[in-house]
Amino acid sequence: MAEIRATKRLDITGDCCPITFVKTKLALEEMQPGEILEVLLKDGEPLANVPRSLKSEGHKIVQVKKMGPDTYLLIVERGKAE
Repeated sequence: MAEIRATKRLDITGDCCPITFVKTKLALEEMQPGEILEVLLKDGEPLANVPRSLKSEGHKIVQVKKMGPDTYLLIVERGKAE
């Protein structure tokens, strides 16, 4: 499998819901369709809510990878502009 190259990275491990989704959505709005965003987030609400909300907005969840005891890396491909 080819290595995925991120266009942008975002660390929201210090934020709480719903700010986690808001920051991720704003980062994606600055990107072009097809570009890749890496998001570092915490387990729990952020891990449950951010991917689900992004998917419902038309973005593609490429991968979710455990990075530490309660930290995950979410790789998102920007969907088509509305």
